Amino acid sequence: MNKKHEENGLIWKVEKNSEHCSGKKKLESKSYKKAWFLTDLSYRVKMNVGVAHSEVNPNTRVMNSRGMWLTYALGVGMLHIVLLSIPFFSVPVAWTLTNVIHNLGMYVFLHAVKGTPFETPDQGKARLLTHWEQLDYGVQFTSSRKFFTISPIILYFLASFYTKYDATHFILNTASLLTVLIPKLPQLHGVRIFGINKY
Repeated sequence: MNKKHEENGLIWKVEKNSEHCSGKKKLESKSYKKAWFLTDLSYRVKMNVGVAHSEVNPNTRVMNSRGMWLTYALGVGMLHIVLLSIPFFSVPVAWTLTNVIHNLGMYVFLHAVKGTPFETPDQGKARLLTHWEQLDYGVQFTSSRKFFTISPIILYFLASFYTKYDATHFILNTASLLTVLIPKLPQLHGVRIFGINKY
């Protein structure tokens, strides 16, 4: 009696109680015992071959991965320490630069760059979406979206406090905050104002 075995996305015909197969290589007896066989009902397991994850688009879950938020916070802290260690930067300048560089990086990586760095089997659905629009499959008000919305606001408050609300620093910090908060609004999901970043 012949049965079919699916291994690495290929279907192999396996004869019962033997290691013979009609493919280009033989199946080991251990893999034969552990094999998932296609039954008479043609049950088939769908596999994502050649990837280490089961997500169709890894961009949807990368911000929820273990340690991502801590790594992000440590990166912002390290940026601030590096800027503070430059001798000719005062504390207010270091805080304003931390805020502006952080918000510029967040804008570029979350709101300007589109598509995915991965080979995805989604037939190009994510090609025209920014990372923010792909995050959590576009569901609004998830924990990761809240975290990445609140973090620039907290950094803005810290920068405003340590610059003693100086008018120049305040204007720069407010403008950079608005550039990352406005694109995060649910009303602007998928919207391209004046066609900017449409393609």
